[in-house]
Amino acid sequence: MPATRADVRRVFDGMSPNKKDKKAPTAAAIDRIGALPDEILHHLLSFLPAQEAVRTCVLARRWRHLWKFATGLRIVEFEDARSVQDVRKFVDHLLILRGHVGLNTFVVELSGFSEDDVPYLNLWTRLAVLCNVRALTFHLYHIEFLCAKLDGLHLVSPHLRTLDLRGVSLQGSFLDFSRCPALEDLKMRHCQIDVDKMSSLSLKRLSIIFCRSRLDHRVSVSAPCLISFTLDSFAGKTPLLESMPMLETAYVELGRACSDFCYNYINRGFCGANVAPCVNCLGYSDESSSTVLLGAICNAKHLELISPLGMMIFARDLKSCPTFNKLKTLLLNGYWCVGPDFDALTRILKHSPVLEKLTLQLVSQEHVHKVEMKGSYSSAERPTGISEYLKLVSVKYNVVDDRVLQILKFMCTFNIRFSFE
Repeated sequence: MPATRADVRRVFDGMSPNKKDKKAPTAAAIDRIGALPDEILHHLLSFLPAQEAVRTCVLARRWRHLWKFATGLRIVEFEDARSVQDVRKFVDHLLILRGHVGLNTFVVELSGFSEDDVPYLNLWTRLAVLCNVRALTFHLYHIEFLCAKLDGLHLVSPHLRTLDLRGVSLQGSFLDFSRCPALEDLKMRHCQIDVDKMSSLSLKRLSIIFCRSRLDHRVSVSAPCLISFTLDSFAGKTPLLESMPMLETAYVELGRACSDFCYNYINRGFCGANVAPCVNCLGYSDESSSTVLLGAICNAKHLELISPLGMMIFARDLKSCPTFNKLKTLLLNGYWCVGPDFDALTRILKHSPVLEKLTLQLVSQEHVHKVEMKGSYSSAERPTGISEYLKLVSVKYNVVDDRVLQILKFMCTFNIRFSFE
């Protein structure tokens, strides 16, 4: 039997539709939600999927238009509606009926889309901006790496604070946020970034995860007010970072899809004087002497730098190694621990004068280490050549092999003594 309006109302009041209690108070006496001010109800409705929020119009006369003033819209998978095509007619009517009522949040999370859906996504984006949205989220999921291409026009909003994108293609001037002076958080995951430059004077937190670029040159990133930066498994040419003087925390992992690898790399050697430069390394001779990554993030207090062997961005940057004057904690993977001279590790340690904690992670991020050894300066001797403030060196690995033994022996040259944990 379909639920009656009275049944729906009881559910919203926290009362089972089938429960009968002669001593129960009247509906008016227990309608605690209905007694709340409109402003609070508008906020509560923003947490419901938009389809559910609209359905509350049948609860009572007072609820008939409350959904139009919800402070957020969530366009998400619902019953048989899972793709953009399934919901676009509903969303179009929804946006027309609610007009330009202000929005705090606008969320689109759907599984499928086609090229025909792209104009709708662009229209929804612009309408959300016109409603002074503060947090805009587009999460589009697809089996293949297919991205919905957003238009290349500027976003213009003095209100937008957070932009969260997944599965979209970015082009033109879309990532020029000079007209979004309040934007502080930008997250991009599984996006295609085909813009020459990404820029913002207000951005504080930037996350670029499993994204890619098809450009034959580097995407430039200019965000001088960043305090937190994540670059994880970027496919294509590694982005070129400009100075980040306020940076506090950075995580950089160069994945295997990165195109900045050396074809001639064997064990520990990149293209050099005795080897003709490979196609990738040859291009570096035409680039300026400035760094791609390390020079921009050298002001961070906390760093994690991870790379597979053979990637040459860090090796290239180390030739012009900046000084990490504020760096307190540093995590490095096996890329930095290649003997017998440990050149990469030596360079970064000697350019980190106030380092307090060093972690050498010799297992992949996907696996949990089995053994950890911790070391510190020998009390009888002073450090030589590296930070005198270094309190802890942690080496994480699975088995004791020649590489581990070489690392421990190397660290002992800095008067570091280890014990098993």
